[in-house]
Amino acid sequence: VQLQASGGGLVQAGGSLSLSCAASGLPFSIYHMGWFRQAPGKEREFVSTISRSGISTGYADSVKGRFTISRNNAKNTVYLQMNSMKPEDTAVYYCAADRRQYPVSTEADYWGKGTLVTVSS
Repeated sequence: VQLQASGGGLVQAGGSLSLSCAASGLPFSIYHMGWFRQAPGKEREFVSTISRSGISTGYADSVKGRFTISRNNAKNTVYLQMNSMKPEDTAVYYCAADRRQYPVSTEADYWGKGTLVTVSS
């Protein structure tokens, strides 16, 4: 199983980035997916989650209204569109997959390696 996150980079405050996570080696359409992030010196935290069908989504209060999660089961990919970004969004972003639990938690079955997002002020 491989979850490959991409799309990270440097962006100015107020700008936008779009992350992707391509999954392989698992039946993607039956897995709930989630995005988490970990800032330097801090614990990994929940950002957003989406159900296997894509009908249900959830967001951390800190990103609600600014970030949008989506998925394309035909492409085995989950996305995170990040708008109106803030310096406190700076972190390594990870995608995760869980076959049973929704919302996806830190106990997820599989994790990607992460992609670094840096927001400058």
